[in-house]
Amino acid sequence: MNLLLAGIFFFFTFLFGLLPFRVLYIISDIISFILHRVVGYRKKVVLKNLNDCFPGMEEAEQKKLLKAIYRNLSDILVESIKSFGMSAKQIKKRYKVLNVELIEKYLEQGRSVMGLPAHFNNWEWGSLAPGLYTNYPIIALYKPLTNKYLDNFIRKSRSKFGTSLSSIYVTGITFRANEKIPSIYVLAADQSPTNSAKSYWVDFLGRDTAFLHGPEKYSRHYNMVVLYADVQRVKRGHYTLELSLISDDPKFLPEGEVTRQYAKKLEEAILKTPGSWLWSHKRWKLSR
Repeated sequence: MNLLLAGIFFFFTFLFGLLPFRVLYIISDIISFILHRVVGYRKKVVLKNLNDCFPGMEEAEQKKLLKAIYRNLSDILVESIKSFGMSAKQIKKRYKVLNVELIEKYLEQGRSVMGLPAHFNNWEWGSLAPGLYTNYPIIALYKPLTNKYLDNFIRKSRSKFGTSLSSIYVTGITFRANEKIPSIYVLAADQSPTNSAKSYWVDFLGRDTAFLHGPEKYSRHYNMVVLYADVQRVKRGHYTLELSLISDDPKFLPEGEVTRQYAKKLEEAILKTPGSWLWSHKRWKLSR
């Protein structure tokens, strides 16, 4: 079964690689309509999240936002599949890192950097593009897929422009192995944790919210420079990634401050363009 599913995925990867972007976005619009209007993909989760975070939102505004959320989701889906066949030139044209010099300033000093993106706009291309802008090692921490065929394929594809993927299950080993090498670590830090006791709790979008402890734990332990990675959609299929400093000395901050600053920056981005975030995940399933 795993091999069959992988075969289907490989077929669509090949097919999408042949299609121009204008055709892909027609497909994306169809997928968006089906997810939103026909099957109602995780619609109850999306609506609950929106109602809890924006209790005073007008019905017309919520309908408009729902449409944007599903369009964003379907665009990311087709763009992610398309990316397996994209060249370095295509990625660089459509995904621009605006201030890579901020990272390299610290790397040249022998410091390692932890970049914290979110599931906001196209985070998938964010694992490909950075390697085209710097020659320093880039290590993206990810959760391996249970399908080993797909996992191997994705690892190879995501590494083609210089990014190495490392399992979140060996995070500590990864940091120790590269401790003396100035490197860039990438970890999407807005996932819902599995353990409320080990989480950092922050006021986020007006709600008491659990955040992963890993980014805070490792950035403080190794005193890595921590940067927020803000991805914005310039127009359909075109993005910018801009970095901003959270801390260049996290070891001496009050515990939890790295997480609070990350949450604050992410909240600002969401409030600016709420349709760009992944509202379909159960972000608030934990409670204290």
